[in-house]
Amino acid sequence: MPGCGSELFISDLHLSAHESTTAATVTRFLKFLEGPARQSTRLTILGDLFDYWAGDDDLADPFNTRIAAALHALADHGVTIDLMVGNRDFLIGNAFATAAGVTLLNDPAIREVGGIKTLLMHGDTLCTDDADYQRFRAHVRSPAWQSQFLARPLAERKREIETLRARSETEKRIKPMAIMDVNAQAVTALMRSHSADALIHGHTHRQGSHIHQVDGRACQRWVLGDWHAQRGSALRCAATGWGFTD
Repeated sequence: MPGCGSELFISDLHLSAHESTTAATVTRFLKFLEGPARQSTRLTILGDLFDYWAGDDDLADPFNTRIAAALHALADHGVTIDLMVGNRDFLIGNAFATAAGVTLLNDPAIREVGGIKTLLMHGDTLCTDDADYQRFRAHVRSPAWQSQFLARPLAERKREIETLRARSETEKRIKPMAIMDVNAQAVTALMRSHSADALIHGHTHRQGSHIHQVDGRACQRWVLGDWHAQRGSALRCAATGWGFTD
């Protein structure tokens, strides 16, 4: 059974069977699920578990089956697993959730974590200075676009995603770094609207913690790191305190 009652938060693993650079990340993740994750009561994945997700009909892919089975084994061990989709894997649906034994979270979601009212997000909607990205996000998150896209053959969808990924990487190289980070005013406004005392998010890959003053309250924002720096980044929230662990 799970151990000490702590919660773990991770994001931005970008798992893929087709990128040789992620092989070590996959190994670390599977060891994490079999080790540290089993000592927690809850694991929350805040987006971009996969580098991309073309639709739940891709569950038959052996790599995807392997990841879903590993997650389900953790759930069978008694650990609650929540999953929020990110900007890369936003097409994950109920079929994957069932296969992996996870519960899908809305973005944003609010939860009591260690007695603290906490806002959970992937984080991309906080990057409001990147207007081009926000327009693209609104387009691909629309039910009409998703319905039309998922109606196309799987192989065709994968080719289209690869094209979009290549375009995105090119655009990121010429965008100022500042506009790809969160907007402080957007953070404050959202925490105020949810009356949250803490925020946990990923997306920017800039692991760290920050204090935001919200109506006279010192609220902490925790940014989850990615898993591609020869380590796995996780935030452990326990009664004794919150902190990052590799």
